[in-house]
Amino acid sequence: MIKVENLSKAFGPKNAVNDVSFSVERGEILGFLGPNGAGKSTTMRMITGYIPPTAGVVKVGGHDVTEKPIEAKRLMGYLPESAPLYTDMTVEGFLGFCAEVRGIKGADKAKAIDRAIDMCVLKSVRHQSVDTLSKGFRHRTGFAQAIIHDPDILVMDEPTSQLDPAGTRLVYDVLSTLSDGGTTVVIIEHKTELLHEHCDSIAVLAGGLIVQHGTPGA
Repeated sequence: MIKVENLSKAFGPKNAVNDVSFSVERGEILGFLGPNGAGKSTTMRMITGYIPPTAGVVKVGGHDVTEKPIEAKRLMGYLPESAPLYTDMTVEGFLGFCAEVRGIKGADKAKAIDRAIDMCVLKSVRHQSVDTLSKGFRHRTGFAQAIIHDPDILVMDEPTSQLDPAGTRLVYDVLSTLSDGGTTVVIIEHKTELLHEHCDSIAVLAGGLIVQHGTPGA
C-alpha cells in the first residue's frame, strides 16, 4: 500500500531525511521510533503529500504522491502531532464538516459520524464545542477526523502524546481493529513498549537515516 524509494528532504544545507526506502503492506502496522530531529515527522509529511520531497518517490496505493496527490490523499487519513481543529464547532459539527470535505453526504455522512464517535468514545461530548474539551478529548476528536472516511491508509504522528492510559489503550484498540480490517497504519510513537506490543514492524530513524528495520524483538 505504501512504497517509499530513496526519499530525501533537505532544508537548506540540512538533510532532514537522507535516502530512506521502505514499504508497508495492506493491514500492516509500521512504527517509527527515534530521537527528536531524526526525520520521522518529515518522512510522514512527505508520505501524506504535506511537503514535497527533495528526491525520491512515495507511492500510496500505486499513486505517486507528487504526480497524483488527489488520488493518493483520498486513500489516507492523517493525524499530525498537533491536529488542527475548528474550536467554535461542536464535535459532531466538526466531524460532519470533515466528512463532507471527504465527499461523504446524506445518510452515509450520519453513519460515518456515528462510527467515528463510537470508535473514539466521544458520545459524552458529541454536542460540546471543541473549545470546551479537555486536551484528551480534543486529541480523540482529531483521531476521529482521521478515520471518518474509513481510510485504506492511516498515518499518525504521536497519537498518544496527550492521552492518559485509558485514552492510549483506546487508540491502540482502534488501530488493531482497523488493521484487522485491512487498513495500513504508519505511526510515530516514543513509547517503545507500545510499538513492540502493537506493531508488525518497527523502523528506527537517526540523523535522517533508517538505522534498523524489522519485526519487534528481532
